[in-house]
Amino acid sequence: MDLNYGKCWKSPKDWKTLLMLAYQSLGVVYGDLSISPLYVYKSTFAEDIQHSQTNEEIFGVLSFVFWTLTLLPLFKYVFIVLRADDNGEGGTFALYSLLCRHAKVSLLPNRQAADEALSTYKLEHPTESRNSSKVKTLLEKNKALHTALLVLVLLGTCMVIGDGLLTPAISVFSAVSGLELSMSKEHHQYAVIPISCFILICLFALQHWGTHRIGFLFAPVVLLWLICISALGLYNILHWNPYVYKAFSPYYMFKFLRKTRMGGWMSLGGVLLCITGAEAMFADLGHFSYSAIQIAFTFMVYPALILAYMGQAAYLSKHHQTIHGISFYISVPESVRWPVLVLAILASIVGSQAIISGTFSIINQSQSLGCFPRVKVIHTSDKIHGQIYIPEINWTLMILCVAVTIGFRDTKHIGNASGLAVMAVMLVTTCLTSLVIVICWDKPLIFAFLFLLFFGSIELLYFSASLTKFTEGAWLPILLALFLMTVMLVWHYATIKKYEFDLHNKVSLEWLLALGPSLGIARVPGIGVVFTDLTTGIPANFSRFVTNLPAFHRILVFVCLKSVPVPHVPRAERYLVGRVGPPEHRSYRCIVRYGYRDVHQDVDSFESELVDRLAEFIHYDWHKGQGGQDGNNDSPAACEDDGSHISNQDSSECRLAVIGPSFEMDMCLDPSSVSIGFSSVESPAEVTEMEPIGVRQKRVRFAVPSDDASEAEEVAAACAQKRLLEEVEDLLTARQSGTAFIIGHSHVKAKQGSSIFKRLTINFGYNFLRRNCRGPDVALKVPPVSLLEVGMVYVV
Repeated sequence: MDLNYGKCWKSPKDWKTLLMLAYQSLGVVYGDLSISPLYVYKSTFAEDIQHSQTNEEIFGVLSFVFWTLTLLPLFKYVFIVLRADDNGEGGTFALYSLLCRHAKVSLLPNRQAADEALSTYKLEHPTESRNSSKVKTLLEKNKALHTALLVLVLLGTCMVIGDGLLTPAISVFSAVSGLELSMSKEHHQYAVIPISCFILICLFALQHWGTHRIGFLFAPVVLLWLICISALGLYNILHWNPYVYKAFSPYYMFKFLRKTRMGGWMSLGGVLLCITGAEAMFADLGHFSYSAIQIAFTFMVYPALILAYMGQAAYLSKHHQTIHGISFYISVPESVRWPVLVLAILASIVGSQAIISGTFSIINQSQSLGCFPRVKVIHTSDKIHGQIYIPEINWTLMILCVAVTIGFRDTKHIGNASGLAVMAVMLVTTCLTSLVIVICWDKPLIFAFLFLLFFGSIELLYFSASLTKFTEGAWLPILLALFLMTVMLVWHYATIKKYEFDLHNKVSLEWLLALGPSLGIARVPGIGVVFTDLTTGIPANFSRFVTNLPAFHRILVFVCLKSVPVPHVPRAERYLVGRVGPPEHRSYRCIVRYGYRDVHQDVDSFESELVDRLAEFIHYDWHKGQGGQDGNNDSPAACEDDGSHISNQDSSECRLAVIGPSFEMDMCLDPSSVSIGFSSVESPAEVTEMEPIGVRQKRVRFAVPSDDASEAEEVAAACAQKRLLEEVEDLLTARQSGTAFIIGHSHVKAKQGSSIFKRLTINFGYNFLRRNCRGPDVALKVPPVSLLEVGMVYVV
């Protein structure tokens, strides 16, 4: 797969490329937003207000729609929020990632100082102002704020998942509801729901094929739809009321609220549906450029939506009593109603597909951060990065989506639920962006406060209006968010506790080196890959494995798959490789780093690449060791006076090298080394595992005559070359013998004396989730024939 997909679009070289990207973004980014005219007016006038002869209501609603589209998607997202990208990526996790890199607020375990050397781990402003420093210090010192920030991010994630459930339902249902104008009421109620459910089932059933096969059709469909609603809007404006533009005056909003009072305020829950899908502009930023998304919205989507809403308002201003009530299709001329209906259904499918794919993506990101139970992630395209499919999430969404369609049966209730989810996500984005303005952009505190006050006030107004619809559908996203939040927090809490248990029960390097024939321990042919969350030390599950089965493989590799707070880790910088013990022991440590948007490799390519990286490291390490004799004896890679490679076990345990294609860099994780450019983490509460195993040994240099030194160097070089070839040959021989993957099969229970809350969380909540989610072997894509599971009981 192409891991650089999306990054190549960040700097379009010419206008032709830029316009092509803007065109392609229509099908991916704006499908959901473009179909909002199908249900906004219908949801707004569902019950709380009535369309009267004075037209104050319809013009007031149009004024609210115009200013809402202008202030939130245009001003907030296009001109401000889109600039808060994380290496070109957007979304809730991108903002959280930025904050975690600029301030120590991350709750992720096994953080390493070496991660800061990643090319994607760049800081926007290395220098800090006084205000930024104060806010940063407040966040870093208060551990409760770390948890609050994570909860805020998870809340936004839950609401995005809720939107992924509700958007397909309301989009398809609203599009199909156009049939009511072509059949009687008795037939209509028995046709719309079955047809909507059939379309939804087909939509979810085709997800496993991926969107890359038909994705080229998405942009034309949305473009045709935008042209269609623009033409219809322009026709209605010219034919029914050319003066409808006067409703752009904010005075009409005041007149609307003055006349309708409480009912008008409650009806804003329908108005906010006009910005459904606006968050996708930020969330899908990684697939396109900032300029492309900005151009597409400003010059295509925004004018089309304004014309569509104006056209509907112009028609309704002259038609106060309609047989079928207020809906999108009554303003469509009868001669083109059927083509518009078909195009609306196609556009609703495209919009639904975009939000479903976004739901898969954000769940994968949550899983990578240890905040969601393990699920099976399938990459549906070898060429396009980021197109994934999660079977269990797909079928769960399908069942719930069909249930919502059958249960609510109308646009009003589904719209109330969808509106609350949309506005909750926007509120979360506003709060996180205000922190980014101060901490990451290093702007004065007053700018962040004004941003939060202005946009937060507008969103709170709409959010409060949505809450009044709690009994009329808005309860669904709240209930769903509470359930998902509980699942995520329980999983994250237990994951942290397991990691702390592993950290405190890891085995020393001396124990591993002492294993040998004298203790009845045999080394068998092959490669043993031990998966662990630790970045130093020997995991307890391996000691348990050796205790019960007194043998381990000739080549032993401790592999840690970890997530770092960046969207993507370049392939050349992904592998940190080092030794565990002396070269003769043939034990290695490999830390494989993934970003929160990276998709893990399948086991075949991972095994092959792991062996390649080990071979490259062996060559690099021996040459580095020989170079260490030439006056660089202070380096952890330096050889001792006896010519052996790295006899200092502590150095061999703490020193790792970044090994990748055309990329090699030495990373010493020893905090006491003065040659490191990274700051070490001193607080043990932060659990970063950066302490060396022991105390560094002194190095002694002997002066010898130059002729003898030259001869000694030649002998040492020949000896080193021989040992290098032997080590590489052992690695390749072991690979031919086969690879076994050793994974811990854990059972977690709360220790005696724990609180009732902790016992419920661990003993019942987490263990229930663990038993009913994918096992680590499925998540890591390990074939059963190569799997060795080691039972472990975690008492936390």
